[in-house]
Amino acid sequence: MQTYIGKDKLDMAQKAADFAAARIRKAIKDNGEARIIVATGASQFEFLEALVKEPDIDWTKVTGFHLDEYVGLPVSHKASFRNYMRERFVAKTPQPLKAFNEVNGEAADPKAEIKRLQDLLRVAPIDVACVGIGENGHLAFNDPPANFDTNDAYLVVDLDHKCRMQQVGEGWFATIDDVPKQAFSMTIKQIMWAKAICCTCPDSRKAEAVKGAIEGPVTNMLPSSIMQMHPDCGMFLDPDSAALLSK
Repeated sequence: MQTYIGKDKLDMAQKAADFAAARIRKAIKDNGEARIIVATGASQFEFLEALVKEPDIDWTKVTGFHLDEYVGLPVSHKASFRNYMRERFVAKTPQPLKAFNEVNGEAADPKAEIKRLQDLLRVAPIDVACVGIGENGHLAFNDPPANFDTNDAYLVVDLDHKCRMQQVGEGWFATIDDVPKQAFSMTIKQIMWAKAICCTCPDSRKAEAVKGAIEGPVTNMLPSSIMQMHPDCGMFLDPDSAALLSK
């Protein structure tokens, strides 16, 4: 894991976009296409805005997947990650993507939805996974204690209290009672199988989780700590999220 601290949130986002874009360009050059994972949430706003402005990316050769989605939440809800992806990424690339594979949180048969997504994912390796870290240290919606062992591409997971409170704090829901209790989440192994990981994590409320992810032991009680084991992982922070790091 390599750590990059931007001068501010915008500088952090640009550094992360440069990292991800370089790997997307290389994948297109080497393989004729790139396959990427894209995250949602407030931590990704500036990063996605910078990524879609990166030069010399042929987006018609890029296939995207997204990390997670609430179970049963309508796509019309402001917290829907499908809606987030459509508005903040899919609609903003200069050219149409080759494909973007959404997680259908309203699927009538969750097992069939997971199989559909897994079949699409396993066609070829993922070149770059663009992710964030939750206040509880989660990676995607893999809250502690996360399942580090499953080979499935996605799971339906229970969301813990701290995770659900984060969604209220970020303004996606009015009260915790409004936050769904379950979500589809890409698994830890599936994320770690990506050739590169670009993790963007600003804000002081993430500082404790960031310190654990970078300096603490690798443990499923702080799921994002697993990224220490990845050979090409960039961790992009702003001064606030980096405030508790010892060096």
